[in-house]
Amino acid sequence: MSGTRVLVGTRKGAFILTSDEAREEWTVDGPHFPGAEIYHLKGSPLDLDRIYVSQSSGWFGQVIHRSDDGGATWATKDNDFTYDGVPGEHQWYDGTLRPWEFTRVWHLEPSVHDADTVYAGVEDAALFKSTDGGESWSELSGLRRHDTGPQWQPGAGGMCLHTILEHPTDPQRLYVAISAAGAFRTDDGGETWLPINKGLRSGEIPDEDSEVGHCVHHLDLHPSNPDVLYMQKHWDVMRSKDAGDSWQEVSGNLPSDFGFVIAVHAHEPETIYVVPIESDIHHVPPEGRLRVYRSRTGGDEWEALTDGLPQENCYVNVLRDAMAVDDHDSCGVYVGTTGGQVYASHDSGDSWTAIVRDLPAVLSVEVQTLP
Repeated sequence: MSGTRVLVGTRKGAFILTSDEAREEWTVDGPHFPGAEIYHLKGSPLDLDRIYVSQSSGWFGQVIHRSDDGGATWATKDNDFTYDGVPGEHQWYDGTLRPWEFTRVWHLEPSVHDADTVYAGVEDAALFKSTDGGESWSELSGLRRHDTGPQWQPGAGGMCLHTILEHPTDPQRLYVAISAAGAFRTDDGGETWLPINKGLRSGEIPDEDSEVGHCVHHLDLHPSNPDVLYMQKHWDVMRSKDAGDSWQEVSGNLPSDFGFVIAVHAHEPETIYVVPIESDIHHVPPEGRLRVYRSRTGGDEWEALTDGLPQENCYVNVLRDAMAVDDHDSCGVYVGTTGGQVYASHDSGDSWTAIVRDLPAVLSVEVQTLP
């Protein structure tokens, strides 16, 4: 029987949850880096003992850690995230231009093609790459130097590059998402970038059909069909069938099309999950009911998944990196909340249980299926 490792980043440390394939009993290890904001931790798909951690602190700044033994011990890696060349300027809320300033690492994405390659998405929005396991970093500056760069501006959480997706067979193709700029694709390993926002409409910006300026919250894809992308936007759930060249809304019968997370089932490329949130002002579940919604048709129709989830007086949020799926034969789905719970389903969302409670606010959830 194989194992399961769930990696949880919180406002005050990292936690590692382990179980077997049945996923009924869990061991909780942590906190690692107690008291520190752990924006993201993620394991390598090619070396299951290797885990990367992004730690952010108002006192000590940004720190990257790496474990090569599944989280038993940690080493601090190079943290010199320096923008390449002249930083330039980007747009602020009031329309003025501000210099690019590095704040923190939002997302770490170990490569599916090379065990020593890992990407980092940072605030202010930029993409970095390491080819030596995080020992050193270099900016893929073609993104930030895109012609539209001066038009990018912060969302409510900052101007962050929070999503990085690799094409499963073409290492030259990457997708990224930036709040609040939109989604971008490279087909040459990061040298040049194409905004892929056609079909997105955002009433919050002066030109709601603009090429950039859209507040994309998350992207996901299925490795067996990597030209089909799914997006949770500030408002609207979207789908693209042509690698982002065009988008169609698939919010359907959701109680709210605002939310942060979106994930694709491990074995069913058209089965996707979202967690509707009431609005961009009230970051709580509609009607105080925490519901994960599942579509088996790529977003055309949605069903509420509630068995085991709180259905009254629940006012937590689920942040953009706080949902993950495992690839056991019976696909598991995991959701972390700002109330400190991690809910898990080992039957594709049909039923849920809290595998841990009362953690600090959960910022990210990732999962590894272990041999």
